Amino acid sequence: MWDMLDAARTIQNFVLSRSFEDYNRMLRGAVERHIEIIGEAANKLSRGFRAAHPEIPWQRIIAQRNVLAHEYAEVDDSLVWRVATSRIS
Repeated sequence: MWDMLDAARTIQNFVLSRSFEDYNRMLRGAVERHIEIIGEAANKLSRGFRAAHPEIPWQRIIAQRNVLAHEYAEVDDSLVWRVATSRIS
């Protein structure tokens, strides 16, 4: 859980006072990497823990990580930006 929290806070700092127009290659790489960390850490949580917290979209978080790590040519930058600026809090 600590890795997820730390990565989420880091993403918040990265995007603070920025807009999608600022979402350049360097920022995109940093945000995507930390979303991958969140997804990887979520995947390592026990099934019991995830089941005890059904309000969190675990499978979507893990799937997003997999897309970023393995299907990077298919990444929708606007979707990742939306995740970084409105879903991570």
